[in-house]
Amino acid sequence: MMHAKIIVAEDERIVALHLKQQLLKLGYEVVAVVASGANALEKITELRPQVILMDIHIEGAIDGIETASKIPAEFEIPVIYVTAYSEEATLERARATKPYGYLIKPFSERELHATIQMALERRHTDSALQASEDRFRSIFGAISEGIFILDAATGIFIDVNAPGALMFGYTPDELIGRDIQALSFSDEAPYSQREAAEWIDKTAAGRMQRFDWQGKTKDGRMFSAEVSMRTATIGGRDIMLSVVRDITEQRDLEEKLRQSQKLEALGQLTGGIAHDFNNLLTVILGNADTLAELLEDENFRRLAVMTRNAAERGAELTNRLLAFARRQTLEPKLVDVNQLITGMDALLRRTLGENIEIVFRHSENLWTATVDPSQLENAVLNLCLNARDAISGSGQLTIEIANINLDQTFADSTDEVAPGEYVMIAVSDSGSGMSPETVAKAFDPFFTTKDVGRGTGLGLSMVYGFIKQSHGHAKIYSELGHGTTVKLYLPRALGEGEKHAACEHKTVVQSGTESILVVEDNDLVRTHASMLLESLGYKVTAAGNGREALQILERGDTHFDLLFTDVIMPGGINGPQLAELAAKLRPDLPVLFTSGYTESSIVHHGRPDQSVQLLNKPYRRDALAAKIRSVLDSVK
Repeated sequence: MMHAKIIVAEDERIVALHLKQQLLKLGYEVVAVVASGANALEKITELRPQVILMDIHIEGAIDGIETASKIPAEFEIPVIYVTAYSEEATLERARATKPYGYLIKPFSERELHATIQMALERRHTDSALQASEDRFRSIFGAISEGIFILDAATGIFIDVNAPGALMFGYTPDELIGRDIQALSFSDEAPYSQREAAEWIDKTAAGRMQRFDWQGKTKDGRMFSAEVSMRTATIGGRDIMLSVVRDITEQRDLEEKLRQSQKLEALGQLTGGIAHDFNNLLTVILGNADTLAELLEDENFRRLAVMTRNAAERGAELTNRLLAFARRQTLEPKLVDVNQLITGMDALLRRTLGENIEIVFRHSENLWTATVDPSQLENAVLNLCLNARDAISGSGQLTIEIANINLDQTFADSTDEVAPGEYVMIAVSDSGSGMSPETVAKAFDPFFTTKDVGRGTGLGLSMVYGFIKQSHGHAKIYSELGHGTTVKLYLPRALGEGEKHAACEHKTVVQSGTESILVVEDNDLVRTHASMLLESLGYKVTAAGNGREALQILERGDTHFDLLFTDVIMPGGINGPQLAELAAKLRPDLPVLFTSGYTESSIVHHGRPDQSVQLLNKPYRRDALAAKIRSVLDSVK
């Protein structure tokens, strides 16, 4: 038996006293006996009983039914009406207050006890059910995934949690009662309505289904979702329980990972071939240069020049691949970007032609940037050439330079961008523009919209790789029929340094008489480099690997003014290791490295260590002469 605290609301004193005696006899605690509705409400608030025996006709301005209706719902107190009247109108009013029972006077002690126990049991059951419902609602609303409960027969939403509705841009009330088709099926969906219906039919047949779904939000936006569906029966009703997870961000991350892996694979491929290919190009370029100078027959001389030009083209393609893979060797300097870009005016006007009007715009007090100036010139030239090709006939090309502060919001919405201060270079054209699909692929290697034979598809990818390797960012803004703007963001240079200044290229090949130890494992390159240096007046001793060079140094019978060594060599001693061992034998011996491959111990993130002198392969005779002379003169 359940014991309880009871309030009796009865205006007839004799009836109230008798009822109290009955209750005490049955083991209940009577905490108050009141005669009016006002007193009843006061005592209910004060004492919080577990049961109220409420006479319908009591003293005061409000009767028992109205008094019961004013009891706060959160008190959750069962009310049992006690009355001598049973007319239908009164009972109808009483039923509206959802009582837990009725006692019609006169009633027996047994009826009284049974009615109270039934009310207490029902209250206990209702409380447990409400607690279970509250727990369900709490969990239902707290789960981050969308939970959708559908009628198995109709596909109509019975219930939806708030995260699920928000995922599609709705409130739960807006979705309940609607068909599942409101959330999917469009021209962009990767499946048909029939296929989706098959999934639902399989789920209704008792088979759990897991599949990817293209969800459609209230405003028409499509997103990727992962859906798990299974059937259940609740209260005799067959339902489908669906859990939906927005995987758009996951798909984006997977795509970024694929792009990163593609970039890494391309980097390994280009880095691997660059070493051997650049060795060959070094020999071809050097010999073509020599033949072009020595041959007197104009036809043969023209062939030598064509060979040299083809080799230069091969070197350019290799460098572009390395640039996209972010593995080219950069020589960053403190650059006045405005001075560098405006200094390209004459070159751009000659290259683009008279039909293209070039407009320069720049702000005052522009910051400097730490960047490889020659690579930046190449990048801007590439953008201008692309702009020219996009302009049909005559048009305008605008180059704008400005200081820009990229905030955290921009950085969060853009890959691989750190917030901070940047120097922005914007190249805009009045051309035909690009579609969103073309813009999305524009930086991909080998992607081009030009006719076959008119482009390699490496121009923009080279620009993108160079800017990223320089810790900057590149962004394309374009719309069909409204032109294109490509913006390059270069991090602002902090601290002082030697500014890069444009200078005229010297045409006089520099020579010397010093003694040089050449170390190169490739026979062709070693012979070629030795011949070039000897033709410049230097005394040359050649070694095929690091161990052979070390033995020559250890003999000590020859004085050397310079160690000129390849970086990557077999035999257990590479270029940097040889330089370290040579420094112990000849502390004052300067070292010039050469390499056609950037992934080495002297190049980090595409930049040589500050103390390292490096000549990239393939190199021309004049570049070799200038670099050798520069290193030798720096130690005098």
